[in-house]
Amino acid sequence: MRILLLNEYFPPDTSATAHMAAAVVDALAAGHAVTVLCGRPSYDPTERHLYYLLGREQRGSAIVERVGSSTFPRFRMRQRIWNYLSYVILAVPRALFIPTDLVMAMTDPPFEGIVGAFVAWLKRKPFVYNIRDLYPEMAVVGSIVRPSWWVRLWERLHRWALGRASRVIVLGEDTRERIIAKGIDPARVVVVRDGVYATPRVGEQDHPVTQEIRSGFSFVVLHAGNLGFYGAWETIIKAADLLDHEDIGFVFVGEGALRSQVEASARGVDKIKFLPFRPADQVPYVLSAGDLHLITIKHGLEGVVVPSKLYSTLAAGRPILVLAPDGSDAARVVRRLDCGVVVDPDDPAAVAAVIRELARDPDRIAQMGERAFQAVGEFARDKELQHFRCVIEGVA
Repeated sequence: MRILLLNEYFPPDTSATAHMAAAVVDALAAGHAVTVLCGRPSYDPTERHLYYLLGREQRGSAIVERVGSSTFPRFRMRQRIWNYLSYVILAVPRALFIPTDLVMAMTDPPFEGIVGAFVAWLKRKPFVYNIRDLYPEMAVVGSIVRPSWWVRLWERLHRWALGRASRVIVLGEDTRERIIAKGIDPARVVVVRDGVYATPRVGEQDHPVTQEIRSGFSFVVLHAGNLGFYGAWETIIKAADLLDHEDIGFVFVGEGALRSQVEASARGVDKIKFLPFRPADQVPYVLSAGDLHLITIKHGLEGVVVPSKLYSTLAAGRPILVLAPDGSDAARVVRRLDCGVVVDPDDPAAVAAVIRELARDPDRIAQMGERAFQAVGEFARDKELQHFRCVIEGVA
């Protein structure tokens, strides 16, 4: 089968979607002819490409084509939008000339599902839509855009794309419920999680990276990942302030669109530290540094964003504090596995009370961490990728 994947980001882009797109391509290319149509690297890439109108490279048995989209830094919204538009303007005409039996789209740019459905309609081929974040809800609830006529048009076109899709692949049960609520046949909406590759737990607490992140605190609450629009950051900052007299540190490792804003809000709270992203070979030591890991989703964004960091935390064998609505997928998983605690993302006092209680109960921390590690097999990435491939082959 010939499969065409549309997504702006692909390695050497470093976004989570780029990495998952590569994993999906590798899984599908083992038995099918896969072509990726992406843009020039622009998401904090590990390498830069000089300008070209169309580039072509080989990734194993898959073909990666890159259109000459702009590569402005992603932190300025207007420049990022131009990256999106230049990619779509160049990718759609090229897609029409690539022989394919099935068109698949992810969610970079945020309206890529509409683009993919349009390309599939023009080519009269089946369409599979892999939703990473749900738009336009993500943009509206995250205060990236305000409700307006063009956002309503965006939603109408998105529903059209969902209706065109032979399968809609989502990351969690909460997203599946949101898609079904839009009137989409439940039989066509499938959950395939990102999962994680099982690796041995790192036990070296004296490693330099681990020690730097712990910063001398006896108990560390760690958020390792993107500081994006979806998090209840103010709640965390207020909770840290309430714990000012405890030997508890809050450490954020990573970047993101709101990092500077969150740092500004946390100024004066001595228990909060911000550190940059670490290379991949240091990530196990980063994850092992936290006694309790944070996953946060604001009210209204459950099912709109599904944090994939849940699975790497499980693999690290660490307990999880979920600041999210009860209906969110992360809250459901953590409660079912009994590997952490779920707290209202709008209640700083409750967050502080839970952290204080856990910091004084190392046995409970150890037990929840062990249950987290034992659950890794349920979310093995190889198994999830095989499921993804079966969904694609079922459509064909």
